Amino acid sequence: MKKILLSLLCVTLLTACQESLEDRCEREAKEYTKKHCPALIADDIIMDEMTFDKATHTIAYIYTVKGELDDSVVINSNDPRKRLLEQVKNTPNLKLYKDAGYNFRYTYYSAKENGTKLFEATFRKSDYR
Repeated sequence: MKKILLSLLCVTLLTACQESLEDRCEREAKEYTKKHCPALIADDIIMDEMTFDKATHTIAYIYTVKGELDDSVVINSNDPRKRLLEQVKNTPNLKLYKDAGYNFRYTYYSAKENGTKLFEATFRKSDYR
């Protein structure tokens, strides 16, 4: 009887320690932001934050652009939506989240215009499959 109770207790403890994918994603987004942000991604692009919204299953990447890119006409003329979608499709680190059907949002803000939103794109499962 003691062995059965001990076995049940061990199984309960082991399953209680497992983190859901949502919790993992939320934790990893916070940890990434804390450790790496702000981070210079390219000459004129700074990653400010990475977040996760449990309600919509959306991983969001927030950037600030400066220099020549800091213009909505310039940023939109480079067809960023197409390039970002290819990035989502081809990034192996996102496989777990793509398999779970998560959304990916990319938002770019202006450095010179006090945080004015220049561009935003959200990719859903139907976009990257």
